[in-house]
Amino acid sequence: MPFQIIRNDITKVCADVIVNTANPKPQIGSGTDSAVYAAAGADALLEARKKIGDIAPGQAAVTPAFHLPAKYIIHTVGPAWLDGQHGEKDILRACYENSLALAAELKAESIAFPLIATGVYGFPKDEALNIALSEIGKFLLTHEMHVILVVLGKEAFALSEKLMGSIDAYLDEHQVRELENAEYAEEKILEGYRRRRAAQQYANAPDSGSGQTLEEMLGSAGDTFQQRLFGLIDASGMDDVTVYKKANIDRKVFSSIRCKTDYKPSKKTAVAFAVALKLPMQEMLDLLACAGITLSKSDKFDLIIAYCVRNGIYDIFEINAALFKYGQPLLGA
Repeated sequence: MPFQIIRNDITKVCADVIVNTANPKPQIGSGTDSAVYAAAGADALLEARKKIGDIAPGQAAVTPAFHLPAKYIIHTVGPAWLDGQHGEKDILRACYENSLALAAELKAESIAFPLIATGVYGFPKDEALNIALSEIGKFLLTHEMHVILVVLGKEAFALSEKLMGSIDAYLDEHQVRELENAEYAEEKILEGYRRRRAAQQYANAPDSGSGQTLEEMLGSAGDTFQQRLFGLIDASGMDDVTVYKKANIDRKVFSSIRCKTDYKPSKKTAVAFAVALKLPMQEMLDLLACAGITLSKSDKFDLIIAYCVRNGIYDIFEINAALFKYGQPLLGA
């Protein structure tokens, strides 16, 4: 999975690069900076950091990782939040952009970020998250790298109040009961259609199934997930690379799917492709059905996906942020 959000101490994450929210001066700061120095070995890291000198907000510089489970530490200086009118957002975007560009220069295969500037610098967590997801998503469209966003606790991670409130309302038990018929009408209609189509195909088969061998009956089966997926990709006009990147799918996994006609995806992988292709609910359910997968009105993961599709939210990074917030598996593979 090219992009992940995990809850952990960033100094314990194994990655080629660990990103440190650094003090602009070559001295040990607080928060993440202090933790990184302590874990890496304060004396050695401070000596390396002094060789760099001052780092301007938004810029990034690299040192060895010393005792951290990484090869490098990229030090970037986030913006102190004033009111959002002093270039804070542009500086934060530059932190991610410059750190990712430097990691690419280092030929890193993986990089772990904290949610930059949301500690003592006071950047609003929901806005910081949106910027992080946007910059990481933009980078991954043109690069192969495993990017990990690391948060230490639930309080360090926030969705926008609008999105959070909307999902909360959608998940409310009373509304789920009220919306059952409306939200899943497509599923019921589609299921009826599938049954009628299957019955018609069976009735029109030679001998109506009577006297057919097992091989003949299996030969009249519908599309596999792989067949339906690649038919949808061809129809979308997108190339394979764009699709698997938008789906947060690893290139090797995608190659495996292309090579195996009987590939059976997990739900999170199948849904990820449906999101990347921006399928409406009915077509998403049809694709999932080819893999023997359904959405349930009682499963939180399924309800969040249904909410996003119903409301035209197809940014997989935004959806994964919502899934992470509610303790659900992330889309991708």
